[in-house]
Amino acid sequence: MTKIYIANILYSYLSAMALLPLINEQFGGTIWRMEIDEISDTIFVEVRDSEEKRVHFGAVNLASSQVYFKDLQTSERWLTGIEAAYDGVLLLHNYQTESGPAHRGLEAIDANTGKTLWSNYTYAFDHLSVKGPIVYDTRIQPRKLFLADIKTGATTRIYEPSVYMELKNNIVLPMVTTPETIHDIGTTHHSPLTAHLLPVHPFGNTIHYLEYNNFRIVSLHALRRGQLTQSLYIIDGVDKVYDDLLNIDIQKIQPEAFIMHKNRLVYIKNRSELKVLTM
Repeated sequence: MTKIYIANILYSYLSAMALLPLINEQFGGTIWRMEIDEISDTIFVEVRDSEEKRVHFGAVNLASSQVYFKDLQTSERWLTGIEAAYDGVLLLHNYQTESGPAHRGLEAIDANTGKTLWSNYTYAFDHLSVKGPIVYDTRIQPRKLFLADIKTGATTRIYEPSVYMELKNNIVLPMVTTPETIHDIGTTHHSPLTAHLLPVHPFGNTIHYLEYNNFRIVSLHALRRGQLTQSLYIIDGVDKVYDDLLNIDIQKIQPEAFIMHKNRLVYIKNRSELKVLTM
């Protein structure tokens, strides 16, 4: 019995030691959007500074943790954003106006160097296929879709849905549930989340929950000293092995705090810090 007890302690200790951020990058503004390139395993971030009316972009390799760039700006300071990412290329769009969501134009950025590969201000993005981006020329009506070469922007092939199927990603989102009903939703772990595992009561008794391997991943909002906060917890069996206070003094409920991509937990802290753990 003593050997089993010691082995369990050692296993929990090693699990906790293993859960250290592989990527921990601070950006100079609010991370507005993330996009993961499934081919090159690169995560791109769109970072906005609303006071300075400035947007910049970052790129980090999820496998090696290498930061390709963190403060990349284009000639358009504000009315631009991430459209998609494919095969080591970040695809950006511009906005037609500051007050509207409509996009115009495309600009392709090399993930490794941050250099512009091509740009076309009459193209618009439709969706991402297994062979690359599907685009159309906004000057042509009715709309005709073409497959674009992500490296050059050339559109030599007409889009064929049966040939250029939509690219699927490896992102898994958490479910919304309550701590008491974990055992009722068909999960591997059949015990509810007790106060021992969750040291604060979830605001609205609602949590975001996901299981991966032996880990149970939970994010929740809670009131602490009259302030609404958001926290992340990782539980290995019956032991909490990782936790992080993500946001404090929140004015409204935030969306899900994390995603899983392959075997990696990806989340944002303080709206400006990208963290990635290998699970």
